[in-house]
Amino acid sequence: MKLVVQVKLLPTPEQAAALEATLHVCNAAAGHASQTAFQRKVFARTALQKLLYAEMKGRGLSAQPALHVIRKTADAYIALHAQIRAGLLGQEDSAARARATSKPVSFRPDAAQPFDDRCLSWQMDARTVSIWTVRGRHKDVAFTGEPSQLETLAEHRKGESDLVCRNGKWLLLATCDVPETPLNGSPTDWIGVDRGIVNLATTSDGDNHQGRGLQRYRRRMAAVRAQLQAKETKSAKRKLKRRARREARYAAHVNHKIAKTIVADAQRTGRGIALEDLQGIRDRVRLMRHQRATLSSWPFHQLGEFVAYKACRAGVPVQLVDAAYTSQTCPRCGHVSRKNRPCRDDFCCVVCGLAGPADFIAAVNVRARARTAWAFVNAPDAAASPSPSQGQS
Repeated sequence: MKLVVQVKLLPTPEQAAALEATLHVCNAAAGHASQTAFQRKVFARTALQKLLYAEMKGRGLSAQPALHVIRKTADAYIALHAQIRAGLLGQEDSAARARATSKPVSFRPDAAQPFDDRCLSWQMDARTVSIWTVRGRHKDVAFTGEPSQLETLAEHRKGESDLVCRNGKWLLLATCDVPETPLNGSPTDWIGVDRGIVNLATTSDGDNHQGRGLQRYRRRMAAVRAQLQAKETKSAKRKLKRRARREARYAAHVNHKIAKTIVADAQRTGRGIALEDLQGIRDRVRLMRHQRATLSSWPFHQLGEFVAYKACRAGVPVQLVDAAYTSQTCPRCGHVSRKNRPCRDDFCCVVCGLAGPADFIAAVNVRARARTAWAFVNAPDAAASPSPSQGQS
C-alpha cells in the first residue's frame, strides 16, 4: 500500500534561499504553462509536453524539472475536470463552476514541487539529501523525522517526493510502498464501533473515546473565527487560513489516536472491525439550525479512513454494516422503537427492559450485524436440489 512519509529539512541559509528560488521559478513556469493550456485548450500530458517542453527549458529548468512542471499543470486540469464531472462545483450554471472554468488554474509561488530520483537522492545513513535547484545542485541538505517514519522511508521509499514550504519550514513528502500484512480471513469476532459527536467512537468492548475536548476546541476556534471574519482585513484572512489548518491538524491527530487504539485492540485479539456505513448521512438526517455546522464539519469519514488504512497495514478485516436504527434496536429482544431511546445518552427497551448507554448499545448492534453478514458471506453454498425432471431416463 502507498503511504506518504514526511520529513523536515534543515537547510543552511544558502540552501534555503536556493530552495525558495526553485519553488518560485517552477511555479511561475507552471502558471505560464497553465495559461497556455487554458488558451489553447490543450490539457493532455503528452500534447502539453510537445507544446511547452522547449519553452520550459528556456526558462532555466533542467529536463526532468521541466517535465514535472508540465505534468503538474496537466494533473491540475485533470483534477479540475474530474471535480466538474462529479458535480463537486455545482451545476453548469452555478457561480462556483463559472469561477473555476473562466480562468486558468493558478499556482502559488510556494506551491509544492515534485522531484524524482534523478533530481533528488537520499543518503539515509548520513540523514542528508542531494537536491536539484535553479542555483545548482545542493548536496548534504540535512533532514530529520520520527524514528518510525525514517525506518519506513529507508526500507520502502519508492517514487517521487514533493518539496513543500509550510510556514517557513521545509518539508519533503516521500512516497513509500509498504507491503501489506496478510489479511486475517478468519476473525474470532468483531469489534463494533459507533461513531458520534459527543462520543467520537464507542466500541462494543465498552471503550469510549469522548469528543468533549474536541468540541470545546472547536467552539473556541469558532468564536475566534467570528471575530476575525468581522475585521475583513487581509491579515485577518491570512490568520483565518492558518487557524483552519491548525484546527484540521488537531482533529486529524485525535482521529489518528482513536483509530490506532481500535486497530491495536483488534489485532491483539484476532478480531475484525465493524463500522457503520455513514455514506450520505448528511442527506438523510434533519437537524436543527444550530446543529448543522457541527455535523457538517465533523470528521466522520476521516476517522473511518484512518481505521481502514491502519487496519489494512495490520491485516485486520474491516466491514461496513447498515447504520439504520442501531441506536433504537434492542440487542436482546430485537424490538425497534424510538421510545427505546428516551434521550441522547440513554437506552431503555420498552419491551424487555434492557438499559444502558445508547452509544454502547449501538456498537453492540453494529457487532451483531457484522457477525450475521460475515456468516452469510462465508457460508458454504447450499446444494441445489434436483428438479422433478432430473434423475428420470
